[in-house]
Amino acid sequence: MNAENKIAVDEVSEVFDLQTENQWHVRRSSAAQRIEKLKRLRAAVLSYEDEIKSALFLDLRKNEEAATLELDAVYGDIDDAIASVTEWMKPVIVETSEAFKSARAKLVYEARGIVLLFGAWNFPFTLVFQPLVPIIAAGNCAIVKPNELSPNTSLVISKIVKDVFDKEEIAVFEGGVDLANRLLELPIDHVFFTGSPAVGKIVMAAAAKHLASVTLELGGKNPVIVDKSANIEDAAAKIAFLRNMNTGQVCLCPENVYVHEDCKDEFIAVAKATYSATCYVDGELNTDVHGKIVDKRNLDRVRGYLDDAIAKGASLEFGGQVDESTQSIHPTILTNVPHDARIMSEEVFGPILSIFTYKDISEVYKSLQKQEKPLALYVFSEDDNFVEDVLANTSSGGVTVNHCVMHYLEHNLPFGGVNGSGIGRYHGIHGFKELSHERAVLHTAVEV
Repeated sequence: MNAENKIAVDEVSEVFDLQTENQWHVRRSSAAQRIEKLKRLRAAVLSYEDEIKSALFLDLRKNEEAATLELDAVYGDIDDAIASVTEWMKPVIVETSEAFKSARAKLVYEARGIVLLFGAWNFPFTLVFQPLVPIIAAGNCAIVKPNELSPNTSLVISKIVKDVFDKEEIAVFEGGVDLANRLLELPIDHVFFTGSPAVGKIVMAAAAKHLASVTLELGGKNPVIVDKSANIEDAAAKIAFLRNMNTGQVCLCPENVYVHEDCKDEFIAVAKATYSATCYVDGELNTDVHGKIVDKRNLDRVRGYLDDAIAKGASLEFGGQVDESTQSIHPTILTNVPHDARIMSEEVFGPILSIFTYKDISEVYKSLQKQEKPLALYVFSEDDNFVEDVLANTSSGGVTVNHCVMHYLEHNLPFGGVNGSGIGRYHGIHGFKELSHERAVLHTAVEV
């Protein structure tokens, strides 16, 4: 072990010991104290806005609009928690059963303790601070590791956390896989991880050694079902645009589209026109709005899916170009993708939209029921009975009807996956409850 790693290991142990002792003080904090912490966090983020935006551009070529969306998501969660945490913390009175009619029952929300938070690289700022908000609101300590694939954003996150919090309450460590493995050895109380299902399994296995609870925000191949009754122009434009959000590097992006065969040609035509209008200037890819694939390894990975699909017979309807100089893959549309193509079993995390047709909706159900349950499913239809039938025959973490991604933005709804796409929920009160232990308390009557 070299000196640098030894120092890192010693510091991890030191911080964990400090938080182990301090967690009992933090968990007793009042709503007013937690609100004050959230206000300090908000002020710090605001003071670092320019540096955050610059870092997001350097890491992912996010423009002003995309960076502002990351910041606004964090501000929104902080403001919601500030306005609501007093109510969230109140005990919930529970009506007792006949056998305990003279007793009093309630649910009390107590902090889980020490939370290990792993950030993701695709929204490297948002996906650290959005989970951190309910961690703070629920009265926990935390050890935070931003993602090493977004090093510039990781550095800013580290500055903010160190400016606002003492390390015995919330600490931050920057590093790669070795650091992550070291942190997973700690007997923490809860792990919050956002990333791929493959790494999620590793995190869950490590947490199981200490019987730590987990929140795993994963992903999957989010399907879209387009009914004949849908407004095809509206549906195709929304789906194409949101498939290209953050260059397709979003766990909620629509990926596989199942469109009724009667609507295929119109759908493809509108999707092509959408990409031409939003991603190109005079026929050249507009890198001011089209971000980059995060690194060469991921560029090669996505290109590999594309090359494999085409080699096995998929039809390239649009795009497909790869530009290593700008680390870009053009918005791409595929049809006739064979079932044995790698792109059919792997989450792409890149700007490739695969389109399939169906005649009978039962064909789609049979296909989806054989696949891992996705993080999201999208339905476009003007027929409520059709929508209800889709819901009855499919499973996913969440659903948006006649749009994509929007259920994520409604904070009164819980956000999370199911089975292979994740475990646990957050956003709003759901995040507070996720990062709390719901403790049952029964006051029995004294027998005289």
